Amino acid sequence: MEKVTRRSFVTTVGAATVVPATALLPRTAGAAAPASAPPKHSPAAEPAKAAYLFFDSEEALFIEAACDRLIPADELGPGALGAGVPNYLDKQLGGAWGAGERLYRSGPWQSGTPSQGYQLPLSPAELFHTSLRAIGHDLGRGMPFHKMTGEAQDAYLKSLESGAHDLDGVPSSVFFDMLLKMTVEGFFSDPVYGGNRDMVAWRMIGFPGAYADYFEAIDRHGVKFEREPMSLAEDSHGLVHMRQDIPANL
Repeated sequence: MEKVTRRSFVTTVGAATVVPATALLPRTAGAAAPASAPPKHSPAAEPAKAAYLFFDSEEALFIEAACDRLIPADELGPGALGAGVPNYLDKQLGGAWGAGERLYRSGPWQSGTPSQGYQLPLSPAELFHTSLRAIGHDLGRGMPFHKMTGEAQDAYLKSLESGAHDLDGVPSSVFFDMLLKMTVEGFFSDPVYGGNRDMVAWRMIGFPGAYADYFEAIDRHGVKFEREPMSLAEDSHGLVHMRQDIPANL
C-alpha cells in the first residue's frame, strides 16, 4: 500500500487515489511579502497525548495507527499523527456533523451507485462506532491493529478498502473511504477544525492560510509569495482557538 508522500502529494491505496493535496487548496495569486519576515511560529514539537471525547481508548488506538499508515511522517515533516489528524476526526465525529444534522435520514434506504454518494441510514458517528466495533471483533482473535507490523497494517487497510469485510452492516469500503478522506481533510484543513497542528501541512506546501487581505503586496509582481501561514481562528498572539461547531463535509 502506497502512502501520501511529500514529494508527490498523491497516494494510491489499492484502487483509491487521493487527489493531489495542492489541488485541494486555493492558489494565492499575486505577489510576495519579503522572504526575510520573521516567523511567528516554530514547527510543532512532539505532540502531547490527545484527550478524546468521541473515541474510546480502543477506537483511538486503531484510528491513530491507521492515520499514521495513511499519511506517515518522513524526512520532510510530521505525518497525520504528528499533525493531530485523530483529534480532527474526534472533534468532527463528536459534533453536529458527526450526528448527521445536515444529512437526509428519512429513507427509503437502497443501494445506490457511486455517483449518488452516501446511501447508508447511519450518521457518520454511528458509522464509525459500528465499524470500529466490528473491526475490534474481527481482530479480537489475533493481533490488535495497533500492534501489527506496518506491512500487516497496510494489508488489513487494503482489505477494508476492497470491501472484503462486512462491518456489522457497513461495507468496509465505505468506512475506509470516509476514513481516508477525513484523514486528508484533517491534515490540510485549517487548524480551527482540530488537525494540521501548528499548520505543518501548510508550511510544507507554502500555503499562507487565511490572510484577510494582501493590500501591501498587490503591486508586487513576479515575486514568490512567502508568509508565515495564518489560521482563520488565530488571535493577535498567534494562538489558534479551535471550534467544534464548525462542520466538515461528508
